[in-house]
Amino acid sequence: MKKTLLCEVAGVVETAPERVERLVLAVSPGPVGPGNAWLFSSHGGTVEGGPERFVLRMPAHAMTVEVTGSTLATQGGWWYRGEYTVEPHSDGALVTYRVFNVASWGRWGVPLANRLFIGFARWNREGFAAALGLIGQELDCGTRLL
Repeated sequence: MKKTLLCEVAGVVETAPERVERLVLAVSPGPVGPGNAWLFSSHGGTVEGGPERFVLRMPAHAMTVEVTGSTLATQGGWWYRGEYTVEPHSDGALVTYRVFNVASWGRWGVPLANRLFIGFARWNREGFAAALGLIGQELDCGTRLL
């Protein structure tokens, strides 16, 4: 799969990486919610498949979810792939979110379909900051964007 990085944002969660991994990387068949595909709790839906590759069916659309090592990847539509990675950091856990263009056809059209990505980095940073805050709230610890 050819991947072109479009955006990257990172932050620190001030707790052990294992705690963050248990929250963010836990995916299994069943309803989305506490303990399962937690990052997507606000969207609802159901997870099917496993143990490393799943289909997440939400009310508006479906996407593939893969969990390998310390990375949770989501892929949907014809071009989008988002990867959340959890790694050790001197202040706790480093969480990084990357957005890739993985279109196998019409790669040139991805920027046009997304209005040349104007505001894309800002939207991703704001969305990631909100998700990071929710992680901190759930694990009762501090967070900060890098």
